[in-house]
Amino acid sequence: MVAQKPRVKLTYGDYRKTPEDMRCELMDGELILAAAPRTTHQRTQANLGWRMSHFNHERSLGEVFFAPTDVVFSDTDVVQPDILFVSKERAHVITEDAIHGAPDLVVEILSPSTAERDRGYKRDMYERHGVKEYWMADVDLSTMAILRLSDGGLFEIVGTYGEGESFTSAVLAGFTVNVSEVFGMQG
Repeated sequence: MVAQKPRVKLTYGDYRKTPEDMRCELMDGELILAAAPRTTHQRTQANLGWRMSHFNHERSLGEVFFAPTDVVFSDTDVVQPDILFVSKERAHVITEDAIHGAPDLVVEILSPSTAERDRGYKRDMYERHGVKEYWMADVDLSTMAILRLSDGGLFEIVGTYGEGESFTSAVLAGFTVNVSEVFGMQG
C-alpha cells in the first residue's frame, strides 16, 4: 500500500506572496487560479457596480469595492468577490490591504469555470461568516438570485429574477434595479 502524501494547506501569508497580477483565491488552504472573466461578465459587473456605487455615493451608506479586492475570512480562506459592499457600521473590517471579515453584501457573477464554487463553497462560506446578502448573477441565463441571511444564520432565497423584473436590497436600503439593466438588455 502506498501512503498518500498529505496536502499542504497554504495560508494568507503564502497567498500574499503571489504576484499581484495573478488572479487567484485561497479556499480551504488551496490556491485556486482564475482566468480573466468573459466580456459578458465584465459588462454585467460594470452595469451593476456602477448602479450600486452611484446609489451608495448619493446616500453615503458605506463603500463599494470591485474585484480584485481580497476578503479575508480566515488564514486559509481568502476570496475576491466581483462586487462587495461594506456599510459604515462595519467599516472597521476595511484595511489598506483587504477586507478582514464579512462584507454586508457580496455579488458573484457566475462564469462556467466558477459557477459551481460560487453556488457551493463560496455560498457556504459567506453564510458561515455572516454576509447579510448574497447575489448571484447568471450571465448565461440573465437571472439574479438574491439570498438573505435569516435570523437563524442561514441563507434564504428571496427570489430569482429575470428579464424585465426588478429586485431590491435590504442591505442597500432603497436600492432597486431592473435585471434587464444589469445584463445590458436595454439602453
